[in-house]
Amino acid sequence: MLTLHFAPNSRAGRIVWLLEELGLEYEINKMKFHPSDLKSDEHRARHPLGRVPVLDDGDIRIWESGAIVEYVLERHKNGGLKPAVDDERYPAYLQWFHYCEGMVMPPVNTIVVQTVLLPPERRDETALGQAQRLLTRALAPVNETLEGKDYLIGDFSAADIMLGHACFMSNRLGCVPDEMPHLKAYVERVTAREHFQTAINMQ
Repeated sequence: MLTLHFAPNSRAGRIVWLLEELGLEYEINKMKFHPSDLKSDEHRARHPLGRVPVLDDGDIRIWESGAIVEYVLERHKNGGLKPAVDDERYPAYLQWFHYCEGMVMPPVNTIVVQTVLLPPERRDETALGQAQRLLTRALAPVNETLEGKDYLIGDFSAADIMLGHACFMSNRLGCVPDEMPHLKAYVERVTAREHFQTAINMQ
């Protein structure tokens, strides 16, 4: 049985979404998004930095949401969420799968730190503004590639689980402008998916 160590409002939501889309059985160890749980000795034994998600699969333990997605697809069930290596869509799949953590999530992290995690007296408006502008610029190619497509490579794939979740977070942070109509519509499609709703409502 797969066990997912989970805290709300985190990248762990991606893994719930994936497991639900694939119809896999799993158990949830639900923790608070708070140092009392995440930085506890018990959880640091799972992840040295006290982060989520962490996935246990028998004797195997793996963290990093992208690595978990790839592991689950290869070890448990492809489920049609990843094109074959010789599929013409495979290069685009890889690109957008990794674009998420490479380009979109770093400024998202800064925005969350500057608006949520830091107390008001320690926040830096300059750093916040830079991150917001960087995030909007990083989202522009995503908006362009979605023109005429429902999902990043046409059909729904695990790249949408990675980057779609990040786009949802970006939109919630107010960094998807109306001038990006394809991305706005994409976030609405992602949000409407039943299994996304299951993941995002797991508080």
